[in-house]
Amino acid sequence: MPGASCFWASGKVASGGLRGFFGKKPLKNLQKTLRGVGVYFRGWVVYNRVEWYFWVLGGKVVAVFTKDKSFYRTLVMLAIPISLQNLITFAVNFADNLMIGSLGDNAISGVYVGNQMQAVVQMFTAGVEGAILILAAQYWGKKDAPSIRKVVSIGVKFALGVGLVATSAAVLFPSVIIGLFTQDAGVIAEGTVYLQIVGFTYLFFCLSQVMIASMRSVETAKIGLYISILALVVNVSLNYVLIFGKLGFPAMGVKGAAVATLISRVLEMCVSAGYVFFVDKKLQLKFMDLLHTDRQLLKDFVKYGLPIIGGQVVWSINTLANTKILGFYSAGVIAAASITGMLHNLIYVWMNGLSSAVGIITGKTVGAGLYEKMKEYAKTVQMIFLGVGLISGCAVLLLRDWFIGLYSASPEAQAYSYQFINVIAVTIVGTCYQAACLFGLVKSGGDISFVFKNDTIFVFLVVIPSALIAMWLGAAPWVVFACLKCDQILKCFVAVVKINRYNWMKNLTRDNKGKGELADGTE
Repeated sequence: MPGASCFWASGKVASGGLRGFFGKKPLKNLQKTLRGVGVYFRGWVVYNRVEWYFWVLGGKVVAVFTKDKSFYRTLVMLAIPISLQNLITFAVNFADNLMIGSLGDNAISGVYVGNQMQAVVQMFTAGVEGAILILAAQYWGKKDAPSIRKVVSIGVKFALGVGLVATSAAVLFPSVIIGLFTQDAGVIAEGTVYLQIVGFTYLFFCLSQVMIASMRSVETAKIGLYISILALVVNVSLNYVLIFGKLGFPAMGVKGAAVATLISRVLEMCVSAGYVFFVDKKLQLKFMDLLHTDRQLLKDFVKYGLPIIGGQVVWSINTLANTKILGFYSAGVIAAASITGMLHNLIYVWMNGLSSAVGIITGKTVGAGLYEKMKEYAKTVQMIFLGVGLISGCAVLLLRDWFIGLYSASPEAQAYSYQFINVIAVTIVGTCYQAACLFGLVKSGGDISFVFKNDTIFVFLVVIPSALIAMWLGAAPWVVFACLKCDQILKCFVAVVKINRYNWMKNLTRDNKGKGELADGTE
């Protein structure tokens, strides 16, 4: 802020600890002491025995870390099971990737390209999940379980549609889909075998994710973790048996990995649906609820869900464009992108868990109308994710050599992996701040269309054009890869302005007593 003096102070603050140093009004006198000093200041202060931080800007002391202990307690209770679930999901994919990695570059690349269809399905499903979480979390803030059941019912129908379309396309046209991303005959052959079988998993995946999202919206996050643990054990065990031909089974290679994934997805869906319909006591969803559709909530789901799904479609296009652009290079470059992507996902899991937890807290707080409390939380969230980003960047660099060494990849693929990982060590700092804050705060707080517009502008006007231009100019693969990731840093400048204007807090719930009006009084 022009002309403003900025100071940073942090510390453990205990009742009365400032008085002997700054008199009877410690914060006011501290403000006077620091005013006008144009440097960064760091010190330890004690007040109410709560560790907190404050930002002194232009002589005003503003709390940055909330003193509300319930925020941290809820954040941890939600983030840990969600992060562990994400980690286990990563472990399942990593087990596939690592075991298949022993089969050579074509196998790695074939499965990587084949999984682009899964990425597309996941993007659409994430849009449906996002609509459920944002609307249901706000209704949970009002303790309106009947409306949440109606929202979940609508989400199940959308997920069913996505799953059926994706499964049909993958099973009927696997070679056509693989051929969209690469012209390498060896990669197409391996990818086609994998996709034709794994395509059957998409329907089960979509339904299980909606069930898990419905539980998260009412702050039941542990069931997703338990289901993921079960999927990990089943998938890794079957991978080992079917890929390499153990316990009397023939060695099936990439086909074995696909069969193992299919079995684990079916089991995952059965367990998640069984818990939601027969065990859960908060939502109490019944099969009969799925037969009815509330027209007013359907309009809300479409109104607020379409920008989320639209944003996921944009990112699906971005993901596909990434694969297509890198597909113009050798199998070694594609394999390097796969290896780099796995390391990125490993580091990303804890950020994603925190972001999802923040999203639930944001939806619940905004739904309850506690806007001033939400502003306080927003300051804390930004600092948390900035710290997470810096730690994540360092972790990427520390794990780089060890992680690449896990793969039996060619020297070319290993060399490119080293370069690509150096790039994400920088960009992941921005990812952790802007992606987490824009989802956890802005989107979950009700301003859904902003994130969609922001992503669309960056993908189509910055990311894809810059990568194509770099490739056309003959730039090295790592430069093209850096162009594909450049938005992760650039969007931070947009995020910091948007978040701190606080115009994203919008109550999306309807007052059942108000003849279909939204909670803020609008139609």
